[in-house]
Amino acid sequence: MDLTQGTQEEKHNRAKKMMLWFGIISLVMSFAGWTSAYVVSSTRPDWLNDFQLPDAFIISTVLILTSSLTLFLAQRLMKQGKRQQTTLLLLVTFVLGIFFIVNQFRGFSEIINAGYNFTGPTSNVTMSYVYLIAMVHILHVIVGLICLLVVIYNHFKQKYQPTKMLGFELAATFWHFVDILWLYLFLFLYFFR
Repeated sequence: MDLTQGTQEEKHNRAKKMMLWFGIISLVMSFAGWTSAYVVSSTRPDWLNDFQLPDAFIISTVLILTSSLTLFLAQRLMKQGKRQQTTLLLLVTFVLGIFFIVNQFRGFSEIINAGYNFTGPTSNVTMSYVYLIAMVHILHVIVGLICLLVVIYNHFKQKYQPTKMLGFELAATFWHFVDILWLYLFLFLYFFR
């Protein structure tokens, strides 16, 4: 496919999609670096091998995966011109994203109650990695929530049509990426000791 062909709008849309994918690739590389550092650090003598991830992280995983489903359905309904159902599912997706973050902080509370802080005398390198990886992911979920707010605002302003949904598609792609990223991180932290 020749990227120089098509209308100006098509070129503009391709450029925006390409920029998003460059961003996603750089995030994949960042998280690959952190998880690689986690693996290398696991050979340290003070590494915890018997810790349990908080139950709140399991709940948050279910919430974020459900949010991907609701956003997928919202996008599909918008393409069918079903605005009211789209509105409902966009709002549900946003609320699920908020509850994901709430449960992440509940997970941090469980870690602190187990006696591990991010830094200081009660910290541990293993739990510091868990804090770092989860907190950086939360920052990206917040970015995703801001994107969702923009989509919801534009949806209420009726800026999207079944054939013109670039902003919606970009936000959905980023949201699904953040969801898949958390699933990877959760499984990695859960199974790798």
